[in-house]
Amino acid sequence: MEELRVIIGAGTDTGSVREQNEDAVYVSEESTDAVEKNGIMVAVADGMGGYQRGEVASRIAIDTLRDEFYGSEVSETDVPLRLKQAFRKANDLIFAGGSAEGEQNMMGTTLVAAVIRGPDLTVANVGDSRAYLIRANRLTQISRDHSLVAEQVAAGAMTEQEARESQHRNIITRALGHRQRIDVDIFEIRLLEEDRLLLTTDGLHDYVDEDQIVSVATGSYPEDAARELVNLALQNDSNDNVTAVVVWAAPAGTPSGPVAEIAPDESRLGYVIPMLVLVGLVVFIAIVVLILYLG
Repeated sequence: MEELRVIIGAGTDTGSVREQNEDAVYVSEESTDAVEKNGIMVAVADGMGGYQRGEVASRIAIDTLRDEFYGSEVSETDVPLRLKQAFRKANDLIFAGGSAEGEQNMMGTTLVAAVIRGPDLTVANVGDSRAYLIRANRLTQISRDHSLVAEQVAAGAMTEQEARESQHRNIITRALGHRQRIDVDIFEIRLLEEDRLLLTTDGLHDYVDEDQIVSVATGSYPEDAARELVNLALQNDSNDNVTAVVVWAAPAGTPSGPVAEIAPDESRLGYVIPMLVLVGLVVFIAIVVLILYLG
């Protein structure tokens, strides 16, 4: 970006219930030729399957997405197509490694990815891991959940609150690895200064309300915000793996992390200024006394 600086933070945790973390995260390196040419990419995957199969599926998804997207230079207009191709390649590999061999080996994963190229944001998703945009302190879900409850909400058969509390909320209707062919949703947005992008797995967005998400994501640097969001989900008794990626479209020149004492705290100035005045007065009186004594 010429006028904005992209600052990214990520956090993930196994949680207190699961034995292993089946979530996987990707954040592209900042200063590589591939990233300079193709754009910055972040992604989150939430695996599912038998013992350790979900962990395998999510890792295949992330690794394949990275390798396919950065495998060769992509033109600005072809970012959506390259993302679709990468998702479908990941689906082929996961399906071949699991579902094609029978239900006992079935594995799958959600995948949501975002590419930032200049001011242009492209989001791709399959499953119910989410991409949000925070603009002017308002949270908007970019991606579309591919889940049973989301379909019922869209059909008017269930409210969003009922969906959050439903015992069927984890039933996914579309995931990488479950079928030979996969449809990928694509969304394109123009980023503005101070926008925040948030990628989450359901272990987070099912347990942290929108006001908390906005407050944390806009109130801290991305690395701190991502960790705090994960901790909030765990404090709210999330029974799943928990993952968050926070991206800040910061003004040009913004440092990449918190800087202690960027500017004096106004509340401290209220004490510092009177103290300086008092010290000056004491010094002045001492000088006057010394002059009178010597005179």
